[in-house]
Amino acid sequence: MLNQLLQKIIKASTGRSRFILAGIGLSVALILILSAVQLQANYTELLHGKTNQDSVANFLLINKEVNEQTIGATTLSEAEIEDLRRQPFADAAGVLTPSRFKVSAQSVSASIPFYTDLFFESVPNEFLDVHNKDWTWDDNSTFIPLVVSNMILDMYNFGFATSQGLPQLSQDLVKNLPIKIVIQSPQGPVEYFGKVVGFSDRISSVLVPQQFMDWANKKYGSSQQSKPSRVVIKTRDSGNPDLLNYLKAHGLTTDTDKTRFSRYRKIVDLVVNISWVTGAIMLLFALLIFTLFIQLTIASCKDEIALLITLGAAPRQLQKFLFKQFFPVNIFITLAVLAVIAVLQVLLQQFLVTQSIHVPALISWFTIAAALFILLVLWLVNNGTIKKYIRQNQ
Repeated sequence: MLNQLLQKIIKASTGRSRFILAGIGLSVALILILSAVQLQANYTELLHGKTNQDSVANFLLINKEVNEQTIGATTLSEAEIEDLRRQPFADAAGVLTPSRFKVSAQSVSASIPFYTDLFFESVPNEFLDVHNKDWTWDDNSTFIPLVVSNMILDMYNFGFATSQGLPQLSQDLVKNLPIKIVIQSPQGPVEYFGKVVGFSDRISSVLVPQQFMDWANKKYGSSQQSKPSRVVIKTRDSGNPDLLNYLKAHGLTTDTDKTRFSRYRKIVDLVVNISWVTGAIMLLFALLIFTLFIQLTIASCKDEIALLITLGAAPRQLQKFLFKQFFPVNIFITLAVLAVIAVLQVLLQQFLVTQSIHVPALISWFTIAAALFILLVLWLVNNGTIKKYIRQNQ
């Protein structure tokens, strides 16, 4: 009987428009703040998730910028390389060892004639994106294995070959093409056979195994020690603003196409932060609206509540009843908002997968944890407000 009487009193004192306004305010606030949490989770997945790791973009070739001040002085010292290795954005750094001898290559096939002067470089195997059983060399090897940049093959096929009336070459054809390598040593030219065993998208160069480079530099190289001018670094985030700031401050440069995301990184960070701030402000307003709504409801029926207490109703019983009237709607709104965000996440995942970008189809546990935390805050606010105003109206 007491609950029925209280329900009639509360319904008579509760304005439907105020209740709807409070619900809308809380819904908007929850959508904004939980969306911001989910956006941050997606953002983290895009930057660091295994499915989004780009084996090309996450390896950067770094060298000094060539300008009027650095012409003829673009080599990197040991101190500069070690300082680069110590940076938090560099997981590892490998030196590209240059050849210290002149080298040329020519075809031994009359049907595909070519001749070119070129250069060799070597890099530690862990920085190479070509894995081939022939990528090894020792004194008993019958040929020098080569890894050529895909960019070089494209330049030949779509530039040199078309302009000179030469046949275009596929990767398989190049791999089967015997190549004569001529090294200019102090004692005269020395001939070897070379074989292309792979093509690299990561490093734009003509690479040979490190074992051959060390041996050839010692045997055929000039007496002058050649310092490296390029290093390759492995980084988890090629768009890290700290990386770009470091390169700029030290006069270094890299492939800007691989770091283009850094141009938009600040904008994305700003959007996410605005979502956080807006959501937090809206949540505070929603809490204020619900608090005022509870206060007005209790104040409008304070005489009836005081009468019920006088007649023997326990304040704790009144608090429990009022809490059941106001708090469950918060649970319903929170679950509804989570469902909306879950649907939007699935739609976002389906759209991004068509762009070869991968985010989880399910919402993040951080989003669910944030929703539970907000429910806890709402519980504390509701419970505290009801207790306070029941005491004041006793």
